[in-house]
Amino acid sequence: MTPKTRVYKRDLIIEMTTNIMFPLILLFGLYVMIGTSGTGGGFEGGTVLAAGFILYITVFGHELGRSDMMPESINVLFKSLGLFLYNGAGWICVLFSLGTANWLNMPAFWPVTEFMGVAGARSFLVSYMVSAGIGLTVMAAFVSQYFDLAWKEEEEMEGDEE
Repeated sequence: MTPKTRVYKRDLIIEMTTNIMFPLILLFGLYVMIGTSGTGGGFEGGTVLAAGFILYITVFGHELGRSDMMPESINVLFKSLGLFLYNGAGWICVLFSLGTANWLNMPAFWPVTEFMGVAGARSFLVSYMVSAGIGLTVMAAFVSQYFDLAWKEEEEMEGDEE
């Protein structure tokens, strides 16, 4: 099977619905990940973001999804950035609280606390940095797993045709 051929016919309704829903799914995933006022939501938001990418890839094909929507270099960037944000929040707490890791109880070492307050700085670190880091890592990992399973299935299908 060549990369440009499809086993199924194009369905204009499904493609147009996906084009309309894809940005809305990503927006909802970002809202779940960092738009709520409390902590948490990183894993759920990352899963919603991954579901949006997987929907697009399923409708428009794996080749287009891998080349245009989520190339491996972008996927690795998201995984690395997510781990950096998640790990960076912990290191900021350790470094600016002089090794006690008590979530910024010493406001003099964290410049954001002067205009956000200690509670605001904690909320920023926990709610935004950690949740965004977890969400990006989960999204990239799920999309990568989907591609790995899709390529394996295509290789098995090609092996059956021979």
